[in-house]
Amino acid sequence: MIKVADKKYFNREKSWLQFNARVLQEAADAKVPLIDRLRFIGIFSNNLDEFFKVRYATVKRIALAGKGAKNLLGGITAKDLMDDITEKVIELQSESLRILGEIQKDLNKEGIFIINENQVSKGQSEYIRDYFIQQVSPALVTIVLNDLTKFPELKDSAAYLAVKMKLRSQTESKGLGKLFKSKPREKRYALVEIPRSIDRFVVLPKEGDKQYIMILDDLIRFCLDSIFNVFDYDDISAHMIKITRDAELDLDNDFKKSFIEKIAASVEDRRQGDPVRFVYDSAIAKDTLDFLRNKMGIDNNDSIIPGGRYHNRRDYMGFPSLGRNELQYKRYPPLAVKGLSLEGSLFSKIAEKDYMQFAPYHSFSYVVKFLREAALDPKVRTIKITIYRLAKVSHVASSLINAVKNGKEVTVQLELRARFDEAANIQYAEQMQLEGVNLIFGVPGLKVHSKTCVVEREEDGILKRYGFISTGNFNESTAKIYTDYTLFTAHADILKEIDKVFTFFETNYKIARYKHLIVSPHYTRKALVRLIEAEITNAKVGKEAFIKLKINSLSDFKMIDKLYEASNAGVKIQLIVRGICCLIPGIPGMSENIEAISVIDKFLEHPRLFIFGNEGNPKIYISSADWMTRNIDKRVEVSCPIYDEDIKQELLDTFNICWSDNVKARILSAKNDNAYRKTEGPAVRSQIAIYNYYLEKLSD
Repeated sequence: MIKVADKKYFNREKSWLQFNARVLQEAADAKVPLIDRLRFIGIFSNNLDEFFKVRYATVKRIALAGKGAKNLLGGITAKDLMDDITEKVIELQSESLRILGEIQKDLNKEGIFIINENQVSKGQSEYIRDYFIQQVSPALVTIVLNDLTKFPELKDSAAYLAVKMKLRSQTESKGLGKLFKSKPREKRYALVEIPRSIDRFVVLPKEGDKQYIMILDDLIRFCLDSIFNVFDYDDISAHMIKITRDAELDLDNDFKKSFIEKIAASVEDRRQGDPVRFVYDSAIAKDTLDFLRNKMGIDNNDSIIPGGRYHNRRDYMGFPSLGRNELQYKRYPPLAVKGLSLEGSLFSKIAEKDYMQFAPYHSFSYVVKFLREAALDPKVRTIKITIYRLAKVSHVASSLINAVKNGKEVTVQLELRARFDEAANIQYAEQMQLEGVNLIFGVPGLKVHSKTCVVEREEDGILKRYGFISTGNFNESTAKIYTDYTLFTAHADILKEIDKVFTFFETNYKIARYKHLIVSPHYTRKALVRLIEAEITNAKVGKEAFIKLKINSLSDFKMIDKLYEASNAGVKIQLIVRGICCLIPGIPGMSENIEAISVIDKFLEHPRLFIFGNEGNPKIYISSADWMTRNIDKRVEVSCPIYDEDIKQELLDTFNICWSDNVKARILSAKNDNAYRKTEGPAVRSQIAIYNYYLEKLSD
């Protein structure tokens, strides 16, 4: 057997950085519309922020604990991995700045100009000064640092202008500088926090056919004299800095506190989490940088990244459209699910057969309609649903509250530990509790990541169940850009087992048995191994054997080893992995029967789909679980079998369309170079092809 150190696996963190490099490729692609290229720069930057808050912070903890953890980290020490990450991030940041410069040149050709404080015309100056006084100045937090006994706690991922002023000496102020030798001029340092409450991009009045935008940072730079007019200086400079903090939640053991109180306190403590990354404008003066690093206690265990003039480039995700539709991706209106109308009763249709919604190709409105119908239907007795992330304005939440007001018994398993959505979920929890929703906060030690809903409806004196199982969050906002499957079903056995999962939430000591569902943490690993072994057995006796997986991440070493075993037995394996992939495809004697691709495009590929050949009658599951140790062993996840033959074919079709992508697919290989996949025949951009596939279905 090949040892870990002999490259049996890609390191998880390095694989993630390769994924983010694929996002950056979209920003670099001249065939992507200009404004969307800017938005990919924003996605790249946002991804990187979260990576440092979570993954880099974890590696740092391992390093500080003095653990080698080579096997855990894929054959590398924590300290070496931190160095490798910093080196790679500096390379990616440099590349992102180069790409941003190219995009701005192309925007200029389209009559769109992003100007800085040195490029303001006389006519624009008046508008900017007025905008600053009316909108920006009241929102500014400005801190003069020199005389403070304690350096202020900088907010995680907030952007700050680090200001240095050189004050005039008394003799210079009186005009006597030539007569008397001045003392060294005093330096004053300050921080100006870029307000998050104001749009980062300020659209200036048009001048003829030219459109002008000013980044808020530069608008503040232009008005520094208004901010610091109490100081007598003759030189002032302002450079951007940003700090990223460890985002891990540390829950205390105070039994007197409720779970909500513990999570709320931990979210509050996160604001003072240890720094893990310090990013600064590489043009900043050395004395200013040294002053800040010394005051903030930034040491060599932190990732120190020299960057460009602007940070928090995640804000480019919200770059204004400027009414320029030709510079953005074509809009594809969400389609109807064939045979399922939003006008009539969904329950009556679902009672007859299963239906599959594939957002954003299909409208997410079916989920909301289902819940609204359940809230109003006099025959509905109970609604049970798992919630991981909700939209800021959630029709899902309002439908559930509406159901309570109509006398339904509503149970919500709400995951308070959904990373970076903890505060929002706490607010929803408090709101739902006030309205009478029965809230469950999961299982000690386990996150609940499953996406399920079951409704009990009394029909002729008998309770009948209806429900849906999904691969994605019940979130109207993300459903517009995340691709996810949702199965609507009245299958009695499946929904009975979904109800068992809710029983487990309330009585954790009762571990149910399941004939249809695959449920983490108790059964997923064994069930997946069994399904793989069945394909291995078929391959060994000369039968057709294949495995097709579409997942976000593949990092569990034991599952990877099982796929290697299947490959060596002759099982043909196709992997579509959007993000982390620790498996190395195409290695003779290890993975030669495994091919893997990653698709990065307009929509974020989010569904989990497992397909096993099963001697010509494929077993197909949709799932909330990636093939990561946390999803298999440490979370509550649900994988649901698909029994409807039409839907099975639909899932096979959409997988194969995605597999045939030769426009946005990258090959995952031992080279680890994100090479675009090129195949003979016509160009296939899978996301557009899948939309057209469903459009044609409606006309059949």
